[in-house]
Amino acid sequence: MEEIIRVEGLWHVYPGGVEALRGVDLTIKQGEFIAIIGQNGSGKTTLVKHFNGLLKPTRGKVYVYGIDTTKASTYELSRKVGYVFQNPDHQIYSDSVYDEVAFGPRNLGFPEDEIKEIVKHVLEELELSEYVETPPFMLGKGLRQRLAVASILAMKPEVLVVDEPTTGQDWKECVKLVEFMDRLNKEGHTIIMVTHNMKLVSMFAKRVIVMKDGRILLDGPTEEVMYNIETLREAYIKPPDVVLIDYRLRNLLDGKPSLRVEDLAEKIYQACKR
Repeated sequence: MEEIIRVEGLWHVYPGGVEALRGVDLTIKQGEFIAIIGQNGSGKTTLVKHFNGLLKPTRGKVYVYGIDTTKASTYELSRKVGYVFQNPDHQIYSDSVYDEVAFGPRNLGFPEDEIKEIVKHVLEELELSEYVETPPFMLGKGLRQRLAVASILAMKPEVLVVDEPTTGQDWKECVKLVEFMDRLNKEGHTIIMVTHNMKLVSMFAKRVIVMKDGRILLDGPTEEVMYNIETLREAYIKPPDVVLIDYRLRNLLDGKPSLRVEDLAEKIYQACKR
């Protein structure tokens, strides 16, 4: 797979001297579905804000599709990397749902006929069509979160960074939204999801990056990271119950770590047959 984002020795120090990132090295390839996890203050959001130029390195380098982010504007980088804020109210400002979704592609110079088709498609996918003329701030928090995702997707970025996409949504809505992101990933988009929801991580992410105190503590395939119970404990992260049960039964069960209840049930069934 093609390398699309490279981070080299990245430090970020906020005004006042807070060291949010401390020497991060990272490579992201085209088509990955990555979850970045860690406690509040671990550096997750600070890291991903470097991917489209919202933040610039204090020290080190970030390259996006070979472009040094210190030499490119957020406008240029946003054509490649779409960023959905943790709080949707930080990026919503139009008078209607339609205008909110249309704003990005309009700003990028898309033809108006194409914009209409894009808006129609994105709103249908995210089940927002009935709100097309509704003022965004009349929507509930979960719907505003989906609208924020829709407004970024309308610009057709190759990389989608979503910071806490499930904020304000019930479990059913959470699954629907991440399933949509999973479909985008299968179509070739790179997905980077910052989240505290370990169940969604185990269900959808293919690679997990664990952060603590501005550094990467773990980075690898989801089943390997989730099975690293002791290191996760250092980062104050609790894996899903299915992983913990599988881990406790590891001396009795064969096969790779289970991330889904169905997989664990099958392993227990096979063990009982022996």
